[in-house]
Amino acid sequence: MKKNKIIVLNFGGQYDQLIVRRVREMGVYAELLDCTTPVGEMELENTAGLILTGGPQSVNDENSLSADDAIFDLGLPILGICYGLQYINHRFGGSIETPDKGEYGKTPLNVDSSSELFQGIPEESIIWMNHRDRIKDLADGFSTIAHTANAPVAAIENPDKEIYAVQFHPEVVHSQYGQQILENFVLKITKAEKDWSMEDFAQEKISQIKEKYEGEKMICGLSGGVDSTVAATLVSRAIGDKLQCIFVDHGLLRKDEANSVMETYKQLGLNVKLVDKSEEFLDLLKGVTDPEEKRKIIGNHFVEVFEEEAKKIGGAKYLVQGTIYPDVIESGKDKASVIKSHHNVGGLPENMDFVGLVEPLRELFKDEVRKVGSSLGIPEDMVQRQPFPGPGLGIRVIGEVTEDKLRIVRETDAILREEIKNYGLNRDIWQYFTVWTPIKTVGVKGDKRSYDNVIAIRAVTSIDAMTVEAAELPYDLLQTLSSRMINEVEGVGRVVYDITSKPPGTIEWE
Repeated sequence: MKKNKIIVLNFGGQYDQLIVRRVREMGVYAELLDCTTPVGEMELENTAGLILTGGPQSVNDENSLSADDAIFDLGLPILGICYGLQYINHRFGGSIETPDKGEYGKTPLNVDSSSELFQGIPEESIIWMNHRDRIKDLADGFSTIAHTANAPVAAIENPDKEIYAVQFHPEVVHSQYGQQILENFVLKITKAEKDWSMEDFAQEKISQIKEKYEGEKMICGLSGGVDSTVAATLVSRAIGDKLQCIFVDHGLLRKDEANSVMETYKQLGLNVKLVDKSEEFLDLLKGVTDPEEKRKIIGNHFVEVFEEEAKKIGGAKYLVQGTIYPDVIESGKDKASVIKSHHNVGGLPENMDFVGLVEPLRELFKDEVRKVGSSLGIPEDMVQRQPFPGPGLGIRVIGEVTEDKLRIVRETDAILREEIKNYGLNRDIWQYFTVWTPIKTVGVKGDKRSYDNVIAIRAVTSIDAMTVEAAELPYDLLQTLSSRMINEVEGVGRVVYDITSKPPGTIEWE
């Protein structure tokens, strides 16, 4: 029997979906299930192994999360990560303690003994820790295979039961050999077969949508970005013209964006209607300075516009959105804390008229979405289009949004995009844009004193938007950008470059 699937049991950790993604990158299908899923409800026929994720709880808590005990009787290899390690040790009779000092961030790991899990891994390497609790007494039948300075037991194994566990997070890029450790488990220990790809995901998703929603009319809000475009294309391939796409010009778009994206949508054969609601959105944003309130206002009015258009069409019960996994995490769904509300997640009003949402990309990261887009034949320029937030320039203007501030952001952003492309960096940088700040600065223009605004440039590199680093833009490029923005855009007096990473910052300023 073919074994080509890994089940990841979710204990509420920050990187749960990232584990799924890492397994998929190997060419092995993985799916995320709630940790409390009964074994009887799991589709185990082709399952090669299970991974138990991290989580924010302590196994010593009275109501701590646990899995169905029957998972340990399936005869399948199991890998525990962070909380997963503590849960396994606790489940088999070991004890967990809470020391005075936790362990967070990059940490040296020492491998103590040969283990199939650490095959090909040096005796010393850097891993990513994120824990307070640690193992005090090791469960019978298990042995310690690695340690750190603050965690005497940083990895354990019971080869007879094919159970392995690590206190650290191999799924994050900060763990030096993390992917190799995961591959050792998935490909060597579980012997899972590599037969899954983004093309498979696309075709499977189209089939699922067709089977579940055939005959139903839907509305899809297109933002001009790759997420909503790929979502719309998937649904369109499933239900055809019963999908009515709506591209809303909310007055918060980049320079000439409405015309350019409409041309692309026509090339894709999508059933699209352009709705100009720019005056309405700007009126609603008058006097609003709080970024979370701006996001809510924009998100709520988006849905109101969709509802209006759905009534005109008649019979549209579902709203299609390009929600991806980082949106879900940051908006605080499930056990995650709210970082900021996304207009297509946290900003939805409770009384919307649609029966429900259709979010075909909800479990994917941005780079996976791009792969799906390429597999669907979406033009490369759209697939590689840099991320653009649903609230648009509304969150790139700090404080109240006005036409003049938007003008400055549009013009400086256009210069930034042009020069980045001229320098040949447009495919190397994950995202880049300008921000209008409420800071004014003294300068000299034409031998006269000036008092104009400070514009910030933000450019970051990333793989999945969960973590980012500031792009190292060449100094001569920064000089060109500063010179052009100050000379060509009225109201700009100084240009600064934001070098904050995520975390602690976010990509957008608001």
